[in-house]
Amino acid sequence: MALVSIYTVGRLNHPYDHPASREFYEMGYKVMRQASVSGHLIEEFSSDGVPFPEEAKGKGYPVLTLTVWKSLQSLYRFTYSGKHSQALRNRSRWMEPYQERHLSYVVWWTEKVKDVSWEEAFKRYNYYFQHGPTPFAFDFKHAFDEKGETCMLK
Repeated sequence: MALVSIYTVGRLNHPYDHPASREFYEMGYKVMRQASVSGHLIEEFSSDGVPFPEEAKGKGYPVLTLTVWKSLQSLYRFTYSGKHSQALRNRSRWMEPYQERHLSYVVWWTEKVKDVSWEEAFKRYNYYFQHGPTPFAFDFKHAFDEKGETCMLK
């Protein structure tokens, strides 16, 4: 059974210990709690000690996530509902606006959790950035199913 991975990257407006950033992390805890109890989240990778990739560098303070999900549809539903949807609506309070040609996330299919790593996430992100959406690396607007066929998410 194919699993789906998502890597996200953004930059906080303020230092990690700023009250606004602490609010972001408090919301992030609630979001991940909701993800955990959903039964659809397979794995969450810690970003502790991960060297920040080139795309995460900039004026703000980088924030990276890497997770594996049971299905593309469950990831999509989670992203646009509940606490995560609320966090997306409040994003501008915590995160820098995207620079031109910045991609905030990339999605890809994997057969095994052990094949997912930060290095793989950076490789998929850079591929998407250079080549656009393909079955190798894509986003929700230009999604592909596990067979590599274009699909619509709703």
